[in-house]
Amino acid sequence: MLTLALLLHLLVLLVSSAVTDASTQEDLSDLFADEATGYGPVFEEQPVETIYPEESPEAKITMNCRARASPPATYKWRKDNKDIDFSAEGSHFSLMGGNLVISDPVKEQHAGNYCCLAANTFGTVISREASVQFGYLDLFSSEERESVYVKEGQGAVLLCAPPPHYPAELSFRWILNEFPTFIPLDKRRFVSQITGNLYISKVDSSDSGNYSCIASSSSISKSVFSNYIPLVPLSERHNRKYPADLNVKFPDTTALVGQNITLECFALGNPVPEIMWKKLDGELPPNHEVRTAGAHLHLHNVQFEDSGTYQCEAVNSKGKDYHTALLSVEAFPEWVEHITSTEKDLGSRYTMSCVASGKPEPQIRWMKNGELLDRDEMSFNSLTFEDSGMYQCVAENRHGVLYANAELRVFACAPTFEHNPLKRVLAPRNGRVVIECRPKAAPKPTFTWSKDTELLSNSTRVFIWEDGSLEILNVTRADEGRYTCFAENDRGKANSTGSLLVLESTKINLAPTNADIKAGENALMQCAALHDPSLDITFIWSLDDHVIDVHTDSQHYEQFSVVACAFFVQNGSSNGALLIKNAQLKHAGRYTCMAQTPIDNATESAQLVVRGPPGAPGGVRVMNKTEKKVTLQWSRGADNHSPISKYTIQYRDAYSGDEWKKAATSPPEVEGNAETATVVDLVPWTEYEFRVFAANTLGTGEPSSPTAKEKTLDAVPVVAPSNIGGGGGTSRELTITWTPVQPQHYYGPNFGYIVAFRPFDNKEWRKVMVADPLARSYIHKDLALPPLTKFQVKVKAFNSKGEGPFSLTAVSLLSAGRSV
Repeated sequence: MLTLALLLHLLVLLVSSAVTDASTQEDLSDLFADEATGYGPVFEEQPVETIYPEESPEAKITMNCRARASPPATYKWRKDNKDIDFSAEGSHFSLMGGNLVISDPVKEQHAGNYCCLAANTFGTVISREASVQFGYLDLFSSEERESVYVKEGQGAVLLCAPPPHYPAELSFRWILNEFPTFIPLDKRRFVSQITGNLYISKVDSSDSGNYSCIASSSSISKSVFSNYIPLVPLSERHNRKYPADLNVKFPDTTALVGQNITLECFALGNPVPEIMWKKLDGELPPNHEVRTAGAHLHLHNVQFEDSGTYQCEAVNSKGKDYHTALLSVEAFPEWVEHITSTEKDLGSRYTMSCVASGKPEPQIRWMKNGELLDRDEMSFNSLTFEDSGMYQCVAENRHGVLYANAELRVFACAPTFEHNPLKRVLAPRNGRVVIECRPKAAPKPTFTWSKDTELLSNSTRVFIWEDGSLEILNVTRADEGRYTCFAENDRGKANSTGSLLVLESTKINLAPTNADIKAGENALMQCAALHDPSLDITFIWSLDDHVIDVHTDSQHYEQFSVVACAFFVQNGSSNGALLIKNAQLKHAGRYTCMAQTPIDNATESAQLVVRGPPGAPGGVRVMNKTEKKVTLQWSRGADNHSPISKYTIQYRDAYSGDEWKKAATSPPEVEGNAETATVVDLVPWTEYEFRVFAANTLGTGEPSSPTAKEKTLDAVPVVAPSNIGGGGGTSRELTITWTPVQPQHYYGPNFGYIVAFRPFDNKEWRKVMVADPLARSYIHKDLALPPLTKFQVKVKAFNSKGEGPFSLTAVSLLSAGRSV
């Protein structure tokens, strides 16, 4: 009787479900007749920032707007948040498709912010906002420019004084005497692209002429010329030298991630100064480029890590000048997560999520059908048909605005399996299987299941999930059969039937074993599995949970996939061994073999140890320094399974270029248990970088990262000028010459020379100080002594710390040449 009752119950369910399903399809057809092919507006083209040249021969502005929609969208436009009335008398506005056309634009009426609204039966979306501005570049003032008089050897600045203009960005060039003789830019001449001014670090006679500044606006394709500025160099009997003086200094700057920016620095001075750049809180970014003979530091594709304090330094033999300013890097809003179009059941819960990154952190606001919502988040506890529409989340910071658009469609229908019927499912014996039941239905239906003629209910082995799926644990052959899912909501019923087939499960019968090798050797990881012969099997290897792609890394990996004879009547065996070739330290770790079929998988793991040279020491830094020594400290790197036996230290200075040299240490051999060492025999007042290597019995490892540049303390010079000599000059002049000391032997700041000389018959030396480290001679005029008087001469170096030894004494004669 119980079996008969169950059969009758199932029969009633099947018949009623079939009838309901048929009537539901008709309801569905009516409900989604338009929606089946329709959708809300999706922008394909939006307005962009527009600069209209005031002198444009084309007397109109076109702002583009186009949206894909079904049914087709209709369009409206807003200016400064007010709807544009196209029918107003005397209106300059018209619509062409979705595009806004402004005829005979007038600055006072039409400059402003515009946005486009596209709408159809499913809702409205609003475009990003774009401004219309009127561009202009006035003529330079007609007033005559005054002449600029400059002594030769001094610096000069010619002011451009660009005329009123919009937008702010201009480019500048200068011409000399006539167009198109442009001023070439080099170490001596520079044109600021911020002010337009022309800078000449050291004027000479060739700079004489008439100069004109050209200001160009790429936005409106216009250039204008200033009146000529005469530059008159004044000749000097003695060309005096002047220390470097920075006249162009970049300000604190804010850049956006991904931008290219240029920082400017330029100095006046005689000799012509050299410009050098550095980042005070780290190395200059790898994306930097020094241009325009050093005056421009260009940073390409700026990133957050490029922010910091930058310094430009101008140096010549008479002195130096420097300037520092801060570069801050911020970012336009960018979506981390944003809304997408979706269909949701009537009465269901739903939350829209939008997350944006940016600097400053963007603010999020929400819009529905083009209107701003007074809500911080979009959460629905129970969706209604009125919640359907076009939604937009807007992320905004001071750098810009970002829109994400999506359509929410709330629907209701009886269950239907038309697009997702149950199918045949395969399951491994003794394994787990989930049979999905995914009808389209709204509101969410209730579910029941049957196997053949038996109704199923939850037990220790069988579970009906909340989403309708059926889970069976510890599957046996007895679980094979036909399974039917019944779905019912307040709008109707439906069912669908599939089948379950139980196959043999997969088992690994040859597992990988642990291995211990040296770097450069090979290792073989075995892996074989028993599986149902009707199923394909794949072996997937992973290293520390990262899947190995043997095709892209064939240099180090080779996999064997062999199907062997049947071990048992119903089971086949396959082999998927992995060969690790020329193993490197990075190949050490836990190797896992997964034998995978379409229905299940089995895994086994083994550990591979690779012994090799040590890893790089970390945190190398200078702890103490003197004139000729520094003490380094570091932390141990990985020993890679072989004890560290010793450390080697290398150095690099400004005079060795990119070449690293072995450093002398105390003690000479740095033992493997050490974490400090003293580097000796260094040169005073010299900037050094250091790095450390570790070694063991298997070789020498990679070097550490270099230390920050450190300068040893200053000391008294020990090297004297060489090749002391003399001769030449006008009457009664004693000319003393020498070969200057190389910069690496300055040993300290304020380097110069002390020149000593005396006639042969005089016991006292006369001494003169020469402050220029590049000086090669000194001339002493003595009218009291006869020509050809013999002098003893010698020269020594000095710096802020003291005086060095004198050179060898040489002989020089007082000149007998004619006076001039």
